[in-house]
Amino acid sequence: MNFTHGNKVVLVGTGAVGSSYAYALMNQGICDELVLIDLNEEKAKGDVMDLDHGIVYAPSAMNITFGTYADCQDAAIVVICAGAAQKPGETRLDLVSKNVKIFESIVGSIMESGFNGIFLVATNPVDILAYATWKISGLPKERVIGSGTVLDSARFRYLLGEEFDTAPTSVHGYIIGEHGDSQLPVWSLANISGTPIAQKLTEERKEEISIQVRDAAYKIIESKGATYYGIAMGLARITRAILRNENVVLPVGALLEGENGHSDVYIGIPSVINRTGIKKVVELTLNQKEQEKLANSVRTLRDIQAEIWT
Repeated sequence: MNFTHGNKVVLVGTGAVGSSYAYALMNQGICDELVLIDLNEEKAKGDVMDLDHGIVYAPSAMNITFGTYADCQDAAIVVICAGAAQKPGETRLDLVSKNVKIFESIVGSIMESGFNGIFLVATNPVDILAYATWKISGLPKERVIGSGTVLDSARFRYLLGEEFDTAPTSVHGYIIGEHGDSQLPVWSLANISGTPIAQKLTEERKEEISIQVRDAAYKIIESKGATYYGIAMGLARITRAILRNENVVLPVGALLEGENGHSDVYIGIPSVINRTGIKKVVELTLNQKEQEKLANSVRTLRDIQAEIWT
């Protein structure tokens, strides 16, 4: 398959999420070259200067510059964090029509540059906008990745780590479905070192944890206006998995084509990530209740898609 090699990353949108992601990339030494693009050129140029001044303390050298869509031509990954922000009291799905229009312009401009790499989409509602990016770009599905439920799953693992006084890295569990209100925890497969967790918790406690995960974004937005550190770390993790060809499983936004009985929808699902993008979607063995909740999440997203692509 012909696609762009190297490890140049272009970031579109240097708001709170984008600039936090750029900072995470620099701190972890994930790429050699990072280009920042934003409508607010002064803000993006300021970010470049600020980041450049930290390179001396970074783990590796990195060339950080301000650029334009023309710079996407030889990028390995273009990460989109641009779009209208989620306001207090507004659901992610309320944002859809505003951001699809914005994406038509952004993705169109990127493709005009001759871009032939991998898209990583973070803007909300991310499942709909990953689908829009796939549709607008015409790229193969494996090269358009949404951030999916990578952050929701991190919240889930963190809370379970707190519950069982165990490092979250040793907790294995996924939130799947929409990155939003219809998401679902896969309790039947959650474990610590292979030991199932579900039977160690009451149904009431499991419901409390599920709600904490689902509503975390609303609480953070209420407190500080936006969520950005957690998702930035999640995006950096996906970026590293791609550029280093890790073949690691992460709960990203992937296009379903029959997996778990669903098709034509981008949704958070564990997938194998490597240098080609999404190598394959992992088909989870779900119990009946989980299958029903996933079907509901798919319906939620497909109803919105139907309103836009009719």
